[in-house]
Order: sequence, then C-alpha cells, then structure tokens
Amino acid sequence: MPNHNPQFVINELEKEESWRMFRIIGEFVEGFDVLPAFQPAVTVFGSARMKQDSPYYNLARSLGQALVKKGYSVFTGGGPGIMEAANRGAFESDGDSVGLNISLPREQAPNPYITKGVSFRYFFVRKVMLVKYSTAFFMLPGGYGTFDEFFETLTLIQTQKVRPLPMVLMGRQYWGGLVDWLKNTVVAQGMLDEAELSLFHVVDTIEEAIDVVESYREAQAGISPP
Repeated sequence: MPNHNPQFVINELEKEESWRMFRIIGEFVEGFDVLPAFQPAVTVFGSARMKQDSPYYNLARSLGQALVKKGYSVFTGGGPGIMEAANRGAFESDGDSVGLNISLPREQAPNPYITKGVSFRYFFVRKVMLVKYSTAFFMLPGGYGTFDEFFETLTLIQTQKVRPLPMVLMGRQYWGGLVDWLKNTVVAQGMLDEAELSLFHVVDTIEEAIDVVESYREAQAGISPP
C-alpha cells in the first residue's frame, strides 16, 4: 500500500534529486575524461529527420570528409540524418568521428559511423560538451533542436561566456528567411545590434565553410589570412 505521509514523500523526492545530481555529475565527468583526446574538434548540428537522398545529407557528408582532411575531429549528436551524414564523412576519411548520443523517450540509436561514442541522459550536459570541446560550429538545416543549439551557442558567444568561435550556417536558401527576420524585425526593433549579426556566417559551399574556420584558426595563431 502506498505511503502517503507527506514527510515520507518529501524524503523520497530528496533521495531522487540527490541521485539525479550524481547522474549529472557522472555525465560531466565522462565527457571531461573522454573528449579532450579529440582536439581540435568541430561540431556539426542538424536535423535527425534528414533522409539520405537529400542534398543536405550529401553536403554534411562532404563536410565531414573535408574537416577530417583539415585535421579536425568531427562531433555530432550521434543520431541519424545530418548527424549520421557528418559522422559518415569523417568515418570514410579515416578520421575521428565522435557521437554524443542522447537518450530519448523514443530511443535514438547511435548511427553506425561513430568511432567513439558518449551517451547522455540530459540535453544540457550534452550541449555543454558539444560547445566546450569545439573550435567551430556548423549549423545545417534542422528543426526545434537545431534552432535551440544555434541560439543557445550564439548567446554564449554574444555574452562572452565562450570565446568568439566561428558559427557557420550552411544553406542560404534554408537559413535566409531567418536571417532576414533577424535583420528586418529583431534588429529594426532594437532587440539586437546590427553588428551582432556578424557573430555567424551564412554560406552555401564546403569551400566557403572551411575558409571561415581556417581564417579564424590562422588569426588565432597570429597569422594574417591571405
């Protein structure tokens, strides 16, 4: 018979919260232990729903290949769609293809192109890991999750909670409407400074994307880009 004593219920909740705290700490510790070995790394964000016959899937796959050739490890959320494509490109180029998978109510299975995987229960822990150990971020088309990752990472850069790392939106046709809204509505109404739109770059090609990141890396090394 269930015990409905209020103090008993409070004690049980406190125990549950304590164990949740330890699970969260454990996830941070695992990330801190594993991910530094894969530096330098970049993160590729994008939809889990993207099909293999989509041009954006092929774009993400080619991006993964190009990044490995430039000496980067490729981090993704470890799932299907764009994440699979970027991991696949890195895997096919014999690079480090790292998947930070998340446990969901409808279980998200890790894609088969991961050479090193880390599993998370909590979205916020996974996002910390994806940001903390990345030197650049590539946003491919996606939905709510991708928008969340874009705006949260952008906010961290805007508020100087992280270094001003390169943020690259790939696909002008997909992102153009959002960028226009930011310019014509958000900036126009004083919610952003126009200069803050320079915190991200919108490109169409792999060459443009790589150039953004390499120019940043050269500038950080004290070498002026050509």
